[in-house]
Amino acid sequence: MSKNTRISGGVPRGRSSRAKDPVDTDTAPAVEPLMPRTAKGDALDALIYAIFKVNGCLIRGGEALSKDLNLNATRWQILGAIDTQPRTVAQIARHFELTRQGVLWAVRIMVSDGLVELIRNPEHRRAKLVQPTPHGRALFNAVSRRQRKWASDLAEPFEIPEMQAAAGLLLKLATAFAPEPEAD
Repeated sequence: MSKNTRISGGVPRGRSSRAKDPVDTDTAPAVEPLMPRTAKGDALDALIYAIFKVNGCLIRGGEALSKDLNLNATRWQILGAIDTQPRTVAQIARHFELTRQGVLWAVRIMVSDGLVELIRNPEHRRAKLVQPTPHGRALFNAVSRRQRKWASDLAEPFEIPEMQAAAGLLLKLATAFAPEPEAD
């Protein structure tokens, strides 16, 4: 009998009786048939797929604009969020629908790279404010100049009303999601 031959109880030899087979067809839950989707559900699914595709294109395009500046999409977003006023990590995360842990990780690296600094928050003892350093602001301004030309060129084949309608639909979709309560 081989080392992994089943013995009584369905446990392979050499394994603890508490260990489960990765795929145990005897105990796997039955696969339920998918609920049929409505026509609106199908249309929304197509929209979501298109959003995923466009998001990938925007990230690639944005990173191409900023690669030589040592900025990626996350760094660019964070610098954009604090361009007009310092914000806490939680405020930045909420603004972009990101996790606080992900933003905190990026901010820590940006601090060590000299792009942002943490300053005292007069409204909260522990939650520091993130603000750009002069170097971070210069990089953000440089990539913003490039982005303005890129966006103008990219927008050329579209009509303003159709872009406004698309933006309105996406914002309406964003508000359809119930906000999750989050403590600062």
